[in-house]
Amino acid sequence: MRVNCAAMTTTRHRPTWDLALDPLVSCKLCLGEYPLEQMTTVAQCQCVFCTLCLKQYVELLIKEGLETAISCPDAACPKQGQLQDSEIECMVAAEMMQRYKKLQFEREVLLDPCRTWCPASACQAVCQLQEMGLQTPQLVQCKACDTEFCSACRASWHPGQGCPETVPITFLPGDASSVFKLEEDDAPIKRCPKCKVYIERDEGCAQMMCKSCRHAFCWYCLESLDDDFLLIHYDKGPCRNKLGHSRASVIWHRTQVVGIFAGFGLLLLVASPFLLLATPFVLCCKCKCSKGDDDPLPT
Repeated sequence: MRVNCAAMTTTRHRPTWDLALDPLVSCKLCLGEYPLEQMTTVAQCQCVFCTLCLKQYVELLIKEGLETAISCPDAACPKQGQLQDSEIECMVAAEMMQRYKKLQFEREVLLDPCRTWCPASACQAVCQLQEMGLQTPQLVQCKACDTEFCSACRASWHPGQGCPETVPITFLPGDASSVFKLEEDDAPIKRCPKCKVYIERDEGCAQMMCKSCRHAFCWYCLESLDDDFLLIHYDKGPCRNKLGHSRASVIWHRTQVVGIFAGFGLLLLVASPFLLLATPFVLCCKCKCSKGDDDPLPT
């Protein structure tokens, strides 16, 4: 199906002197003013943005990993409009559009309780679950590679045994078999310990944050780091010195965090005497106002 991108924008080849006669339209993203020829209108909500800003906005969301449908960039959009696939296709390259469709399909499978991914690294087919008994673990057999796994924990099928509380299922790089490990510290792909979404780590430090549920955890042991602002987790235990940053950068990070809390504390300490001094005046003014309201009107 061929998309008519010309209908989405008002781009026309006109003389420069003719463009100067058109009123300028303000873009809500970059706050610049441009002629109507350089603007794009979101069909669902009729919000207008400059084409360059809207294109960069869409590309950034796709590169970062789509969590929901691409919505109107205006946070105060009254209709909460969303960009249609045809609009996105006119803005991005073909490779970017393929990634967008792939992310959309992965999200559909993730939200569908009757579908799940085959955990075998060489397969990754979509498997269908039985609608009856979705709340209990069930045996799932992939039709593509014949892998049998548990629908709840994605581990190898364990009849008569409960699912482990923490199952760091990973893919074995380069393994063409349907067997998959349950414990692999440095595996390239693991699952979020909170929402069970698959996460791939290409490079960077061991402090990970799931884009789906915003849960922070250690890549190696999957322990929660939501409350570990100072990253003390990497000072002891099996993950000692495995953060991936130099000691100096860790110390600098901790200094910044402590400085922020100390700054707020110092500001509160300095402001406390002034607040105590101002309290009697505020109460006095309030009492006078109340007394004035209670006085009878003169006759």
